[in-house]
Amino acid sequence: MIVLSGAELVLPDRILSPGTLVIDGDRIAEIRPGAVPGAVAGGHALPPFAFHGHRIVPGFIDVHVHGVDGVDSLDAGGAISAIAAKLPRYGVTAFCPTTVACAPGALRRVLEEVQHVRQMPAARAARVLPAHLESNFVNPEFRGAQPAAGLRSPRAALQGKSTADLSDPPSSGSPHFGEFTAADLLREIERASPDVGIVTLAPELDGGIDLVRWLLARGHRVSLGHSGATYDQALEAIAAGARHATHLFNRMPPLGHRSPGLVGAILQTDEVAAELICDGFHVHPALVRTAVAAKGPSRILAITDGTAASGLPAGTRASLGGQSITAGESAAFLDDGTMAGSVLTMDGAFRMLVGKIGLSLVDAVTVCSTTPARELGLVGYGVIAADAVADLAVLDPQFTVVQTYVGGQLVYSR
Repeated sequence: MIVLSGAELVLPDRILSPGTLVIDGDRIAEIRPGAVPGAVAGGHALPPFAFHGHRIVPGFIDVHVHGVDGVDSLDAGGAISAIAAKLPRYGVTAFCPTTVACAPGALRRVLEEVQHVRQMPAARAARVLPAHLESNFVNPEFRGAQPAAGLRSPRAALQGKSTADLSDPPSSGSPHFGEFTAADLLREIERASPDVGIVTLAPELDGGIDLVRWLLARGHRVSLGHSGATYDQALEAIAAGARHATHLFNRMPPLGHRSPGLVGAILQTDEVAAELICDGFHVHPALVRTAVAAKGPSRILAITDGTAASGLPAGTRASLGGQSITAGESAAFLDDGTMAGSVLTMDGAFRMLVGKIGLSLVDAVTVCSTTPARELGLVGYGVIAADAVADLAVLDPQFTVVQTYVGGQLVYSR
């Protein structure tokens, strides 16, 4: 049994200050008002740690993260395990390993590792959730850093045709993919079905709506993104069952008052939960506040879209799906200057939300922990409540992570 006492506890509807958490095994056994001296485990006092002035929040859940600290999800040699071991430093207790468009062999490799790590989780690591495929089925005009040579047609995939890529020949900086068909990708998704969580696609592509239905029938969560869909096309995809939006505002046409497009459809549709990159750069703080006001914290998921450049000094080189990227002050960039994801970590997203963006602590916890858990069907996660799973982050007065617990076990201490 572990007792953590004296910090502010950020509960689903209020802040208990000070409060005491009693952890029994992997669960929160009790929440008490007030403080008791020190912290206790197994009837013995833990090494001294002053919880007073700190906040305890549910562990962060990042549903869109490609990598961190020099490791990309598509790297060979245990990349998913390495990312899982690094993320607790940033308060993350669960994450969806996220891929860019890749060849079937690379997709198989990463999904096999996701399966292995989920079946045999490592100690002192974040939970590995089913993967987020920021997939091959996106619009070439809105691909951003998605490798052009990897893009394929949804119609060709569903019909089993050997159609080649959707785009012009790739630039010299793109990874070599070799020959593969669109249908090959769906076979890999079917092969690893339990370990594929979210699939991003552009519904306006030929066969896009049918692919939405195909994925839903196999239990996957469909996300709309990297897309130039019109308002009506977006509504059709939502009617077909799409319930997620990939990094709202980024890699989609801007909201227009006469042509609301994909952004307008997402903002006005309660069924869809929308990701927001909360670094203050990818989306201006005013637009983050607008999106949260329009949809409510219960329909927003704070994400990092973090890359292998996240956590590294500006100027450091890393990779994204085999492409060379460089860490900048505010984002990561391909060699040609294309923005290629962020350098954000979830503790930084939380600081941005409660600082520059001005969310309450309760609302910031909702978008960083509670909404992601609920949208992914993780019952008992993402909240501080009696009998909830004891996945927790302890933050100092500057909202920097000082401790992270996964299943009641201390997995990171500053």
